[in-house]
This record gives sequence, structure tokens and C-alpha cells, in this order.
Amino acid sequence: MHPTVVSILSLVFCAFLWSLGGLFIKLVDWTPLGIAGARSLLGGLTILLLIRKPKITFSAPQILAALCNAGTMILFVYANKLTTSANAILLQYGAPLYVAVFAWILLKERPRWEHWVGLIMILGGMTLFFREKVSPGNSLGNLLAIVSGFTFAFYAIFMRMQKSGSPVESILLSHLLVFLFSLPSILSTPPALSGSGWVSLVVLGIFQIGLSSVLFARGIKGITTIQAMLITTLEPILNPLWVFLFLHEVPTRNALIGGGMIVLAVTFSSIISAYRIRRA
Repeated sequence: MHPTVVSILSLVFCAFLWSLGGLFIKLVDWTPLGIAGARSLLGGLTILLLIRKPKITFSAPQILAALCNAGTMILFVYANKLTTSANAILLQYGAPLYVAVFAWILLKERPRWEHWVGLIMILGGMTLFFREKVSPGNSLGNLLAIVSGFTFAFYAIFMRMQKSGSPVESILLSHLLVFLFSLPSILSTPPALSGSGWVSLVVLGIFQIGLSSVLFARGIKGITTIQAMLITTLEPILNPLWVFLFLHEVPTRNALIGGGMIVLAVTFSSIISAYRIRRA
């Protein structure tokens, strides 16, 4: 299989695993920081088991990617606590637009016409998808969600800067930072979980944040940053799919149309980009 196709599929499966968060977090009765810290501990251990011998170089891109990813996870937890979940997701996923600008400046990765078409379709789809759920919300929560979009964008850019190396170590370091940041909350409010709560926490740590991290690090090496970010926008539309299947929360007509637009945009831009790279 062509390396570009492998990268695209890695990011599709990464988005799939990320999307499991909404369902399994609902099943864990614990504080948001407690969940984030425990999830990162399990995720970090999973990455260690998979890569075995991490190469910590303390290079600028490695450290900056770790800080941005840790910031994204922590900011998103607080944003969800202070504003609506829909607001937090929608505002965070301004990230592809920021990547289109800053990856052009910092990485010299000029967005192609298919990326701009994909961005427009995704912005329209996201607006439709969350139309009924978006509300004014809490201004601080909304601001934190916007900032998390920037940290998410720069996380992808600094990961891409390591395309000739091993970017997964940045994610390992970021999980360590999140765990240390969350440790006071974990110690002050220890979990009192049922069997399903513990199972859900294990799924979140090993698969939703651990295995997905390895897939993201693999995918970002083989395609441009903007294309990687377009593919990961599958996460917010897959998230309510699992909630619908298992918790029977029925999506609206606008959500279905918006979700279809996002899937079409990601598929279209990925096919054109893969074709372009294979011809080069």
C-alpha cells in the first residue's frame, strides 16, 4: 500500500478512536481532571509499550508539540466544564483554518485548491451539525475553547516538523504533563467507580488516547498538516454516532446533513491529495 494511503488511513482510524471519548466519558463518574489525568497515565503507558525505547531529544519541535498537546487536552476539559460541549467542539475545530495559515508560513506547505474546498465544506457542515446545540454559553469557556483550537493547530504543525524523526515521543511527554497537572485533583477526589466505569476508563486510556496517539504520529509524517487536520474533523461527527447507537440520542436532520458534508469533504480532499502525491 502506498505510504500516503497508509497515512490517510492511520488518521481516519485515529479520528475513529478519538470519537469514542464522548460515549465512554459519559460512563465514568469522576471529575473531568481526574478522567483526563488517569486517561493520560494509561495512554502514556500504552505508548511506552508500543514504542518500547522512546527517543527523547528535547528538540524544540518535540517539546513544543508536547506542550501544545498537553495544553489542548487541559484547555478542552476546562472549556467543556465552563461552556456547552457543542460550543467547545465547534470552537476548537477552528484548528484546520489556523493550520492552513500557519503551516503555510512555518512549514511552507501551501494549501491546494482541494484543501480550501474541503475547509469551506467542513465549516458549513460543522455549522449545520451543531446548529441546534450552539448557545451563547460562558464567555470564559468559549475563549478557552478558541485557545484550544490554536494549541491543537500548533500541536499538528510541531508534530509535522518531526516528519523525518519520531514525533510520538512528543505525545508521550504531553501525557506525562497532563497526568502531573491532574495529580492534585486525582489525590483530592479519588474515583469511586463501578465495574463499567473502570472498563470505560481503561478503554479511554488504552484505545481512545493511547493507540490513537501512535496512529496520529504515524499519519502526520506522510501527508501535509492541513490534510491531516481535515481528516481529523471526522471525530466530532463520529462522536454522536456512538452516543446514538448506544444511548439512543437521535441526531437532527441538520446534524445528518452537516455530517454528510464533512465526510464528503474529507473523502474528496483525501482522494485528490493522494492522487497528487502519487503522481509527483
